[in-house]
Amino acid sequence: MTTSTTGTSSPADRSAPANGDLPAGQYRLGDPVVLCLSIGFIVLFVGLSLYDIDGVAGAIGTGFAWTAKALGSYFQILLLLTFFIAMGLIATPAASARIGNTRTPELSTFKWVSIIMCTLLAGGGVFFAAGEPIYHFVVTPPAFAGSAAIEAGSDSAIAPALAQSFMHWGFLAWAVLGSLTAVVLSHAHYDKGQPLQPRTLLYPVLGERVMKGPLGGVVDALCVIAVVAGTVGPIGFLATQVSFGLHELFGVANTYMTQLIILVGLGAVYVTSAVTGIDKGIQILSRFNVFLALAIAAVIFLFGPTLFMVNAFTQGFGEYLTSFFAMSTMTAQSAPDWWMQWWTVFFFAWFIGYGPLMAIFVARISKGRTIRQMVLTVAVLAPVATAIWFTLLGGSGIFYQMTGVIDLTEALNNFQFDVATLTVAQALPGGTVMAVAILVLTTIFVATTGDSMSYAIAVVGAGHDEPSPLVRAFWGIAMALMAAILLYMGSGQISALQQFIVLTAIPVSLVLLPSLWTGPQAALAMARAQGITSHKASATGEA
Repeated sequence: MTTSTTGTSSPADRSAPANGDLPAGQYRLGDPVVLCLSIGFIVLFVGLSLYDIDGVAGAIGTGFAWTAKALGSYFQILLLLTFFIAMGLIATPAASARIGNTRTPELSTFKWVSIIMCTLLAGGGVFFAAGEPIYHFVVTPPAFAGSAAIEAGSDSAIAPALAQSFMHWGFLAWAVLGSLTAVVLSHAHYDKGQPLQPRTLLYPVLGERVMKGPLGGVVDALCVIAVVAGTVGPIGFLATQVSFGLHELFGVANTYMTQLIILVGLGAVYVTSAVTGIDKGIQILSRFNVFLALAIAAVIFLFGPTLFMVNAFTQGFGEYLTSFFAMSTMTAQSAPDWWMQWWTVFFFAWFIGYGPLMAIFVARISKGRTIRQMVLTVAVLAPVATAIWFTLLGGSGIFYQMTGVIDLTEALNNFQFDVATLTVAQALPGGTVMAVAILVLTTIFVATTGDSMSYAIAVVGAGHDEPSPLVRAFWGIAMALMAAILLYMGSGQISALQQFIVLTAIPVSLVLLPSLWTGPQAALAMARAQGITSHKASATGEA
């Protein structure tokens, strides 16, 4: 029998700052180790790029290629285990335990789901939604290349193209961002009063020595650096995409000054959102974006190639499920090195790099939800919604590519996804109006990533739920400024920074690894404390 806990306060509630006061031992501007290492990385990366731009890009490219080849399988196994253990967990009674030991969610279901959908894979997902399925349509993925029945650019290539896209942005990607790790952090923070920091994920393994002292600061800083590298990329690429779109649609000069103006506007939006917090700016921006996405989706579905998209989604999702293991375990032994580097391993490493801070954000907004609700929403509902979105944009693009309305073969072979997004958007019902709407949608999706990560980075430094608005603003401005500097050097440095996240995924993966067993243990401990399972049944789950 579940014990009612409405109105009770958890240890986290008692340790949270009241009236702006900080918990004992915390820093007003953040942990100095985290600040010094994180800011030091930004300064070092920009400084070295100014000194020897080709040398920096070359060194990162070499490390990127080695990591993808040597550790790609490790990243894949980590994601697979995370997903399947999370699915096993939600089938147990322990999954009925509530985050924060309260029955009253802080956010309504719609607001909660909106923030999740607009935060976790938002910017990258929207950026690749149109182009990636078409790329896999014209260049058959290695998992399907050996089949004589599949011919690139033909009807037989539709389902494999969508299936490969679903693999990259599906169950595995979402699960590593906020399932087991979010359970560990929820138990540690709300039940034990520990801080919402990446180091907390290692507490069950390393104990107090990781919570106090420089080791914890290094762990947090590595996770912050990974997120900075992963977020500056979409911010910078958005500026180039919107600048290109304004040039093609309205003749606006596609120059660095235009990109800079776009960056200033984008930064102003997401910094304001981050400063006002989850209850105001972040959830308002997310809700607006969900409504806009639903409106665009409705127009595409009703007035686009509806029957084609329905059939494509059905066949593509079926192929995704039946070829799940073939695609998720593809290695450099059976696929070209370049393909693994720039597709599966790159994406999986990107998601791993985001993992700890996304888990912090999910745990922060999920108070009052059950573990089952949280895991199902993040690892099942969100991936299915993502697959539908990829079908609407990418599936429509495949249809127009097949019928000769557009031809993106050359652009996509050169990885020009900004061209792909705008070209598909203009071919959709509404033409220019739809293209503008999708540019606005993409911009706000990137903004929701920027505001949530500015907030999460500030939480990591402060060690509590309500970091100073000035610190939130600092990190938001710092990422926009870094994007502006790198764009001035050339978009190649933005690409180099994104490749760097594959290197940061190595240490960050070690932070995520213990959650494979500490996640279920934390869930069992929460369930026992809430009277859902008996002491005998969950004694092994003490965390």
